Amino acid sequence: MKPARFIAHFDIDAFYASVAIRDDPSLAGKPVAIAGSHRRSVVLTASYEARPYGVRSAIPLYRARELCPQLVVVPPDMPKYKSVSRDVFAIFEQHADAVEGLSMDEAFLDFGETTLDDAVERAQSIRAAVLESTKLTLSAGVATGKLIAKIASDRCKPNGLLAVAPGDEESFLAPLPAKSLWGIGPKTAARLETFGITTIAQIAALDDDALRNLFGSWGRDVRELARGIDNRAVEPDRETKSISSEETFEYDVRDEKQLIAALREQTRDVVAKMERENLSASTVGVKIKRANFAVFGRQTHLEEPTRDPRRIFRAAVYCLQRAHLNGAPVRLIGLRVASFTQGEPKQLSLFISPTVSP
Repeated sequence: MKPARFIAHFDIDAFYASVAIRDDPSLAGKPVAIAGSHRRSVVLTASYEARPYGVRSAIPLYRARELCPQLVVVPPDMPKYKSVSRDVFAIFEQHADAVEGLSMDEAFLDFGETTLDDAVERAQSIRAAVLESTKLTLSAGVATGKLIAKIASDRCKPNGLLAVAPGDEESFLAPLPAKSLWGIGPKTAARLETFGITTIAQIAALDDDALRNLFGSWGRDVRELARGIDNRAVEPDRETKSISSEETFEYDVRDEKQLIAALREQTRDVVAKMERENLSASTVGVKIKRANFAVFGRQTHLEEPTRDPRRIFRAAVYCLQRAHLNGAPVRLIGLRVASFTQGEPKQLSLFISPTVSP
């Protein structure tokens, strides 16, 4: 078979839960969820034993306990997860031409021009190396494009490898649900269904007029993906667009001093992340979720970029005060920084008037 450019997508299986089970073998075979302890905690990761009960990431912990009374809940250990992630990504870097991290447990790897057999062998070698080093399993998809590699890894979970040969891309995608395509969320999928479009094959067969009516200006891009044509490169230096930190309170908070204290902790968190990436920010924003789940934000633009925690904290407090909560109960507060430049400027100035973000 002729050489082609191959991309692999790797995903650590049930990452947080797998780390907990690895470090406490008594949890093996049990339904496990990683979550905080307060009543508004959500599930961060569920083991595969918990998923048949309907326990999934992002559902409230109380609901997870209702679905699975025997659920074992383990508190998260973020420093440990970050350490394991660094070990896994070091292995990725040793075996690929380029690595594009998507999260701590997920990445695209560029294998360059090679044969399918060689790409599969390299993917198997990576899975074996990660298992030996961390005792964790990876699911992997190998294909000529990112979309199919990602879908392939999803379809062989847990602990599997699925490769799609060049020329088989369209037939691989054809029977899959339309919502499997990137960019087609639940609302778009529901709208397509009203037109009788439920599979990727039906999208691939649409003419230009239908594409324009259904998807607007990006219709042809959607059809290209549906036909298995995906020329996007692995981008090892993906630009960081924003850095954020949030806290959901166990009980609604009305006291502004408590909100300010939360912003102080979040400032430390985002500044630490900025320092690791050598970034300075010109935009500081605050996200607020009220007790009725209404979400809104305030943000301010700084005269000069900074990662000085004092200036970022003062800007965050300014945004909070501009929200005019007047004692209204707050369920969640978050801090976000954006508009980055590399490095830390020597001259730093105070922020200027804020703009309101939706």
